[in-house]
Amino acid sequence: MKIISYNVNGIRAALKKDFIKWLQKENPDIICIQETKAHKEQLDTTVFNEIGYQDFWFSAEKKGYSSVAVFTKIKPENVINGIDNPKFDSEGRLIRLDFKNFTLLNSYFPSGTTGTIRQDYKMEYLAEIQKYVDELKKTQPNIILCGDYNICHMPIDINHPERHKKTSGFLPEERLWVTKFLESGFVDSFRKFNSGAERYSWWSYRQGSRSRNVGWRIDYHMVSTSIADKLTNADILADVVHSDHCPVTIEIDM
Repeated sequence: MKIISYNVNGIRAALKKDFIKWLQKENPDIICIQETKAHKEQLDTTVFNEIGYQDFWFSAEKKGYSSVAVFTKIKPENVINGIDNPKFDSEGRLIRLDFKNFTLLNSYFPSGTTGTIRQDYKMEYLAEIQKYVDELKKTQPNIILCGDYNICHMPIDINHPERHKKTSGFLPEERLWVTKFLESGFVDSFRKFNSGAERYSWWSYRQGSRSRNVGWRIDYHMVSTSIADKLTNADILADVVHSDHCPVTIEIDM
């Protein structure tokens, strides 16, 4: 089974850049999209259905903002929007799909780059997600939490780490949250297979950052330790360009 996570920075914009052609060629079983910036009724979703995907959307109340979606060739047993917290659910931050042997969470974590208020909101979300996952594990022990976390975990995950110690996305408290989340029973799937530096999933549009590979690794598939041994591969598809992010993939034998 191949699962892709991809912050497309606007699904309608991505569709204009041959997104469907790429999706057909890549042919994942499931693709989790963040930052769709759209409500389902704002586009023709039959383009996904025609190539074999069911589509599930959880959009922010504010149109053109945030939001997540999942396109899947495997029929889920259950789909739940949100984490039952209006403060975060109003921004369309997480969608849950239960399959036979695992639960898939697709989340667009908040960014704190616009100031103190949003950074506080981000930290609240991190705490809430940990509580949500801890509770979920009681009934759904096999979890994959994928998405744009908006956090680089280790110095190896960011360009020039010495320059970003006080930057949202690489703050000590954010990085500590990732460490503790992993310690609570998860594996960073990419690092299970790849230990090299300069492997990033997001690049600023400024100053030719992508062509110079001045990036951040902020997109993840975190996989429960209970099924981590079923992972067969994980990768970052840095050559795929529909967004300032690129897709990240896992292959898992469930």
